[in-house]
Amino acid sequence: LHNEQMWGAHPYGYNILGTRETVKSLGVRELRELHERVYHPAQIVVAASGNVRHEALLDALEQTGWLASPARPGAAEPPPVPAMLAPERRHIDREGAQTHVVYGGVTVPQGDPRRHAVILLSNWLGGGMSSRLFQRVREDLGLAYSVYTYHQFHADIGMHGVYVGTAPDQVGEACAAIDAELEDVATNGLSEEELRMAKSQLKGQVILGLESVTARMYRAAGVELYGDPYRTLDEMLAEIDAVEPAVVAEVAREQFAPGTHTVLSLGPKGLAA
Repeated sequence: LHNEQMWGAHPYGYNILGTRETVKSLGVRELRELHERVYHPAQIVVAASGNVRHEALLDALEQTGWLASPARPGAAEPPPVPAMLAPERRHIDREGAQTHVVYGGVTVPQGDPRRHAVILLSNWLGGGMSSRLFQRVREDLGLAYSVYTYHQFHADIGMHGVYVGTAPDQVGEACAAIDAELEDVATNGLSEEELRMAKSQLKGQVILGLESVTARMYRAAGVELYGDPYRTLDEMLAEIDAVEPAVVAEVAREQFAPGTHTVLSLGPKGLAA
């Protein structure tokens, strides 16, 4: 519902599972046409990691006829980068014990070097139990059990924001506390010590995130899909260390201020109730 509110009729606003109507309309013919159009070498990246030899992987693909597959029409070109609809606050009535609130705003795409600044700010605000939102909204005020930030980077644009689930009678107080933290970071950025700690936390996450074979496989696929140059672990950590305080302050000022977000609440009582 929040994606739809942000992006309108652009595919970024669609539910990836479809709708009752679109799922009911799918038949064998539609599934076969989709398979023929997109499930072939020109449309797919094959990634592998772990105890595998590159030559053996290529041999396996060649034996299945994968490498010799004839060229076929590709998938349709994606629509142009959407313009986010004007930020607003909206409530949708829904029965339940909680009101769920999602903040969301536009940020940089995957290939933008400012991506690291966005992640540092997002982690510092709501990336764990030591984050400012967790400490303020949950520990100090007792207004929510779950509160956290999120970010997602596409090839052409990105989005980031905050989620909180709270009692319906406390939604206004919870959102006021979130707005205050967003306003503070937008106005003041991060101190030198906060930025140092945020970098240390992010570097730890990067290192731990590459411990599993699956994570390394996904990273290899992502590098190819996004057209990024492959970076060693040391190079990735150096990029994080190189993020300048001025860049963090600029990103915070332009992208984290409360008025830049679309805010949607869902529950028996919400922001616009």
